[in-house]
Amino acid sequence: MLSPNVQKTIKTCFKYFKDEIPHFITRKEQNFMVAQTAKVLAGDFDKTRRIGVIEAGTGTGKSLAYCLGGIPLALSLGKKLCISTATVALQEQLLNKDLPMFRQFSRLDFKFGLIKGRQRYICTSKLELAADTQASSEQTLWHQPPDKDAIVLVKKLWDAWLDKSWDGERDSWPTPISNTIWLQIQCDKFGCNKQLSAHRQCPFHKAREEVDKLDVLIVNHSLLLADLELGGGKILPEPDSMFYVIDEAHHLPDKARDFSSASSSVLGTLDWLSKIDVMGKKISSTLKSDQLIGPMMKLSDHCNELSSEIKLIHQWLTTNSALFNNEDKRVRFENGVLPDSLLSVVENCESISKLALRDLNKVHQIVMEAYKDGDISAWKIEATLGDLGINLSRIEGQHKLWLMMKKKDSKHAAPTVRWIEQNDSAKGEFILNAAPIEVGYFLEDNLWSQAQGVVLCSATLTALNSFDHFRRSAGLKNNDGTQYIKLDSPFDFQNNGELIIPALKTEPSHDKFTDELIIQLKKRLTNDKASLVLFSSYWQMNLVAKTLRDKHSFSLLVQGEASRNALLTLHKDKCDNNLPSILFGTSSFSEGLDLPGNYLTNLIITKLPFAVPNSPIEQAHSEYIKTKNGNPFLVLTIPDASRKLIQSCGRLLRNEKDTGTITILDRRLVTKRYGKSLIDSLPPYKLTIEY
Repeated sequence: MLSPNVQKTIKTCFKYFKDEIPHFITRKEQNFMVAQTAKVLAGDFDKTRRIGVIEAGTGTGKSLAYCLGGIPLALSLGKKLCISTATVALQEQLLNKDLPMFRQFSRLDFKFGLIKGRQRYICTSKLELAADTQASSEQTLWHQPPDKDAIVLVKKLWDAWLDKSWDGERDSWPTPISNTIWLQIQCDKFGCNKQLSAHRQCPFHKAREEVDKLDVLIVNHSLLLADLELGGGKILPEPDSMFYVIDEAHHLPDKARDFSSASSSVLGTLDWLSKIDVMGKKISSTLKSDQLIGPMMKLSDHCNELSSEIKLIHQWLTTNSALFNNEDKRVRFENGVLPDSLLSVVENCESISKLALRDLNKVHQIVMEAYKDGDISAWKIEATLGDLGINLSRIEGQHKLWLMMKKKDSKHAAPTVRWIEQNDSAKGEFILNAAPIEVGYFLEDNLWSQAQGVVLCSATLTALNSFDHFRRSAGLKNNDGTQYIKLDSPFDFQNNGELIIPALKTEPSHDKFTDELIIQLKKRLTNDKASLVLFSSYWQMNLVAKTLRDKHSFSLLVQGEASRNALLTLHKDKCDNNLPSILFGTSSFSEGLDLPGNYLTNLIITKLPFAVPNSPIEQAHSEYIKTKNGNPFLVLTIPDASRKLIQSCGRLLRNEKDTGTITILDRRLVTKRYGKSLIDSLPPYKLTIEY
């Protein structure tokens, strides 16, 4: 239960904010969110199931609300508060603005910091080897010969690390570091081992030492899920020692699916398996140990066996090449069921890859023990651990894929999606993939049932004014103790925003729709100073942009022609100088884009954001719903479109004094039965339907 002392602290902090923060506005929605956050985490609603799902409309001030509801409670109980976000922009806002301001005005004494995965940091030993041209060549550190620019950059990185002008973190280097270079020098869980004296001062380990000193941790969803996949408490503190706030929570189910999926190329796998013996010879020449002979021989045998089985799979795919005679060059197995002739080989691959993984782990163990006993030098062990780390990661991925491909699905749950893509018909390359349809079990087993308490929040968690769609995708159940709270935005939508549905002759599926789109945009982009036009496809956006430029002399800022930041900077500069500016973007511009005040007064959405079910996962999900006598369009497509439409419309009004118009160039809002439901799920803008 929420103690009187914590209640008093929250009220005192709020009084400080109200009295001392310039232009602080008291909002009843924000106050309610503070109270609900604190009560959920304190167990006032359910002592064993402390989970709250809060949709807080734009302008609620949710960051301050969950900090005020969560931080005093966490501090009073000696718990940490972990805030997970989906975007870098929100992480930076929390780190550089929200939390410093909260700490200053609340008078609370706490430490906070941004936690990143180990792969965002250098391994100093790898970097040192890479910077030493002769050493890196001798140790064959590079998978492919580096060019001159790469060598120059690596030396600059090493010098900057030595003179302490760089902290070894990828994002803090002033210019982008290519993946080709970064993969050679990044920290990994196998090679960058704290047991090795050379690694005790590595930037990753130094950063991890700081975690214990923090009271509030800022992470992204990927890092959170990576920790949970490892069982929790491996990267972050134990789940039962933390309260979680998951902001931008509508992204969590998709992120969880990514972590629960597996894929592998056929020829690519055969290529690296053929080089296992080369790695073995390098290790044997570095460490003269009879203990290595047995596991290395077994590893070689098992990798050869695995190669033989994968060659049979390649032969099967080549023989059945007609399966890939379609636009997507893909075969998805109905209900996730593999043909018996393929399944038997997959089962063999799973059992063999499990043995190979055991063998390689044994080799890794022997090498580490030899280092502890002084049988191998610190300098020599680095390249060895680098090779071992890369191959352990690969074999782990192999075993995960084959396990998912062979697993017998429960009749009472959604099947695993299994599909194969022809990646390169000339070379005969294929990509094998497996992914779950539903990921709720993963979140239930690893987060909901393990955490001290969780609050999930976002401006868009409902679809068609219901939490049902999110609840199902996140693995939450009816009447399980989870609290659902919907807080409306404090904005005056009726007076500040107008939603216009024009009179159109065609619908988006019509051949002439693009022509009518150009006519409508020419008319509706002429007089406004700041416009954003959202398209559902790149090809249509580029075609419309070319026509408006060539035939009507429009000046446009088009996504893809410059970086997002560059386009937004140009747009704002034009607006600041009282010049008209028109931004063209696709779906990625419909979320996380903040253009307050005079930076956006005219938002145009070219069509309703219906997802085309062309991904294997979407197709399989629709197939599964049909087997349950459901309607995929009503269960998946409409709710998803509702959420995306709310996000898109949310680009217009960012502050209470903002004004403008939203024009949706899709007559289906009026002509189709579902149109009214989509309109009703939007904020209460003044509605104008043209006839």
